[in-house]
Amino acid sequence: MPQQHAQIFVNLPIKDMARSQAFFRSLGYDFNPQFTNEQGASLVLGENLFAMLLVEPFFQSFTKKTIVDAHQSVEVLVCLSCASREEVDGLVRKARAAGATVPGEPQDYGFMYSHGFTDLDGHVWELVHMSGEPPQA
Repeated sequence: MPQQHAQIFVNLPIKDMARSQAFFRSLGYDFNPQFTNEQGASLVLGENLFAMLLVEPFFQSFTKKTIVDAHQSVEVLVCLSCASREEVDGLVRKARAAGATVPGEPQDYGFMYSHGFTDLDGHVWELVHMSGEPPQA
């Protein structure tokens, strides 16, 4: 059953807390200090949207499974909506300048524009701007 005031916390393993925080701050994001310390940082992505950046040993304490090397395997594709094409492109530019890789070219589907980057720990971030309704099948 959907909850009206639900929040989402995507937990991602990271290697270096200071480096990861500096990277996301350079993109214009901030962290909730109430839920941020040397082991985890609450990256505020939007209203009720958060990514918990957890240093690998702390992340490992939540699971018995092996943590994947996100540079070699994909564990999740994080997709964020943006208000405009310009915001999509601006975030990709900032990410590249901060050390991210940009594995592909922007895609324009008419109703949706997308582009993305791979962060310093190998996590894939897709950015999309929806400007209309998808075509009917």
